[in-house]
Amino acid sequence: MPQTTTITQDPLTGRDRRIIATIIERTPEEIRTIWIEAEITVWVQFVDGGRLPFDRDWFATRVAEVKANLPETPRERNERLSAELEQACTQFGLWHGEIDWLSFSAKLYRDKQLVGFVGCTDEGWYIRPRQYGQNRIAGSAETAIALLGVKVALAA
Repeated sequence: MPQTTTITQDPLTGRDRRIIATIIERTPEEIRTIWIEAEITVWVQFVDGGRLPFDRDWFATRVAEVKANLPETPRERNERLSAELEQACTQFGLWHGEIDWLSFSAKLYRDKQLVGFVGCTDEGWYIRPRQYGQNRIAGSAETAIALLGVKVALAA
């Protein structure tokens, strides 16, 4: 009987690997996967085949500590901001053009009409109705879009 191999998506994100590597003082590239055995032990498996056991409660405490203090990478920030923008656009019945990932900014449209520009900086989310003009700062993508005067889309 032929044997089949199921290819699965890696359950660990780059951020997960950075957190684990920080805890166990290794590099993220060395981490292959982790699993919990008997609800007591967290095993960390390395790419070279080696593995280390850790007490589950100790490991969970350290994950929480490291997670709270580990800064986002630019890619993680863009992924988080992109998800927030998508959710806000859906709520307002808008869509955005191509995102400029370096500055994290995009044009907003409704019914093929340009509504304005939205982006995010260290100060927070910003909007402006025209390409050149005064930025208005907001705490979230949703609030920024509302500052453009756009009303929440009604369900059809």
